[in-house]
Amino acid sequence: MNFPELLGKQAVKNPDKTAVVFRSSSVTFKQLSDYVSRLANSLIDLGIKKGDRVAVYLPNCPEYIYSYLAIWAAGACAVPLDFMLTQDELVSCISHSEARILIAKQKANSAFDTFADKCPGLNKIIICQTRENPGQAKGQLLSFEELLKSAKDNLPQVKTEDKEYAIIFYTSGTTGKPKGVLINYRQLEASPKAMKYFVDDDVKDGDLTLCSLPFSHLAGLIYIQANIVFGATIVLMERFSPLDFLKDIQKYRISWFWLVPSMYYAFLQLKEFETFDLSSLRWLVIFGAPSSPEAMRRFHKHCPQAHLFHGWGLTETNAPTTVIPTGSAKIESVGRPAPWIEVKIFDDTDQEAGQGQVGEIAVRGWVVTEDYYKDPALTAQTMRSGWFHTGDLGRIDSQGYLYIVGRKKEMIKVSGEIVFEPEVESVIYKHPDVAEAAVIGVADKLRGEVPKAFIVPKEGRSLSEEVLRDFCRQHLAHFKIPRYFEFINSLPKNRTGKIDKEKLRPSA
Repeated sequence: MNFPELLGKQAVKNPDKTAVVFRSSSVTFKQLSDYVSRLANSLIDLGIKKGDRVAVYLPNCPEYIYSYLAIWAAGACAVPLDFMLTQDELVSCISHSEARILIAKQKANSAFDTFADKCPGLNKIIICQTRENPGQAKGQLLSFEELLKSAKDNLPQVKTEDKEYAIIFYTSGTTGKPKGVLINYRQLEASPKAMKYFVDDDVKDGDLTLCSLPFSHLAGLIYIQANIVFGATIVLMERFSPLDFLKDIQKYRISWFWLVPSMYYAFLQLKEFETFDLSSLRWLVIFGAPSSPEAMRRFHKHCPQAHLFHGWGLTETNAPTTVIPTGSAKIESVGRPAPWIEVKIFDDTDQEAGQGQVGEIAVRGWVVTEDYYKDPALTAQTMRSGWFHTGDLGRIDSQGYLYIVGRKKEMIKVSGEIVFEPEVESVIYKHPDVAEAAVIGVADKLRGEVPKAFIVPKEGRSLSEEVLRDFCRQHLAHFKIPRYFEFINSLPKNRTGKIDKEKLRPSA
């Protein structure tokens, strides 16, 4: 799927239609197409050739969209990097990817003028200036804005092949040894094709979608793809804020969006939630981790007009991989895969598990990454007998619906009994005074491991260990009840809003 060409067609069909709204400004499809062509020609003039890597280190902003599409228009490979990475992490990813150009925004402690020594393969750095940071780019640092002004606005005629690489995504855990997920040009079609299959009947001309997920991650990229394939307008947030998110839904009359469960919980639990007019919403998707059925029911109570889809997938499988069909009553499920994707459950011996049995979820199909960049050992570890082993645990029922149990590392062995952390969390979330919860396994001399729960109470509410333990007794077997409860003000999150349990686990 050639996204720069598709954008050009949107620009001809709807030249004055708004493509992106960011803060108080907007960009039309014609302007977007022109900016992409100019930046692509600038990259080619700077020596970028087919297959070269170009890294992007920006917060969510229109320039991120220009960068993705221009890199592809030049036939190169984008390396989107999380704007929360430290300089050491940034250098590690740039060096590992062998990026030749970096498109970035200055921020505190980002000494880009020193990168020449730290990243020998990096030839140029293009700096995006902003109203908050209007300084001039000097020396090795080029100005993004000046490049757009001086370049030609015709789209370069560079042909790419399906198997050539379009993206290297560095997934969570970029400290230490980077893990780069390779996505080829054919696989760029995967997410919008799945979206067409699952919700095509409910995507309309004039739709507005609200993006608060970072473009450095697959979930954010899908907004850009939907913008071009469906002609939807993106209302773009630089970062997620629950209250501002609700304000934007009401202000712009947002039609649909997707996010991860922790973001969903955050706005649902605001005391102002019921005061907002969310009647414009037709559907939303929650994906990325198991979510609470109780929270899903609460949403339906206040937004009965909106379809709430539950989905699942990974960067490596070009999510969404499964989505629950419209009208399904199985809200605890993450649905079924599209026809071109196979999903199975395997036991610890890599044999297919029986119906309803819990095991590791594996995926097969053209949507699955073929390699981790420069890491054949990790590729061999996860790709076995043609199946990508995800590390997620789940089960499939008689109708082919997938249920997520948790990650392999979210399995606690209590005196030989298996406890899945998400199962305990879903029970705790049912308590009316709980805002957020995370459960981990901690060492225990007598039982090997026991569950420990971290609890964030709702604002203005008080909770005690005794109250929660009594509540858990009503819903859980005794060995699943947390041995320890710790009350905290907030849970650590990564950039996509998922709870980062690694920061909760005791250091080795």
